[in-house]
Amino acid sequence: MNDIEYLKKYIHPEDNLEKAIKRLESGEPVQYIIGDVDFYGNILKVNKNVLIPRRETEELVEKTIAYIKKYLNENISILDIGTGSGCIPITIKKLMPNINMNSVDISKEALDVAKENAKINNVEVNFINSNIFSEINDKYDCIISNPPYIRYDEPIMDIVKNNEPHIALYADDNGLYFYKEIINNSDKYLNNKFIIAFEIGEEQGEDIINIAKQKYPNSKILLEKDMQHLDRFVFIINE
Repeated sequence: MNDIEYLKKYIHPEDNLEKAIKRLESGEPVQYIIGDVDFYGNILKVNKNVLIPRRETEELVEKTIAYIKKYLNENISILDIGTGSGCIPITIKKLMPNINMNSVDISKEALDVAKENAKINNVEVNFINSNIFSEINDKYDCIISNPPYIRYDEPIMDIVKNNEPHIALYADDNGLYFYKEIINNSDKYLNNKFIIAFEIGEEQGEDIINIAKQKYPNSKILLEKDMQHLDRFVFIINE
């Protein structure tokens, strides 16, 4: 299904199709035009204050839940860093209702979207306006994050560069800034048994593994591929 077919199928009845097609032809993502997306079977509102959730992040959720069930339990506390639309915490909470789910984002506008999505999906998530750990005081069993990871000199598609929020796309230190900050400060916010779960850029695996090994030399550190067979996920597991 191409974008015009997708638009015609999912546009809301009250919206003007002709105007919507013009927006599409001008280079605006179809998801922003429609105003919502399907993520793991959940309808989530999206606008230009949040990234459009992608299939790889659905995989991150799947894999993280599998590791939680293997190494932890369902009565745990999870911290999601850089929540954006709230797609990660909302989905995990729906699949694991017994967990305590907390999510942070530096963008108040993104948090407004995430809170609305939690309400739409009838789940309870504690959203916090925080720059990574700046407003966090508790300890968690799992930290999960799909942080900004694109290098400033990295070529990306115009439709992404021209529409999606740069604060959620780009990161300093060749895209590694947030991984370093989260990993190197995470011990203050984790219980003894823990999981850290990341979505990463396809060329960042080795660098992030090395950062993790320096901080957690005795933990299990895993690099996994997505459905396109690209390096996409890092898991740090302390049993």
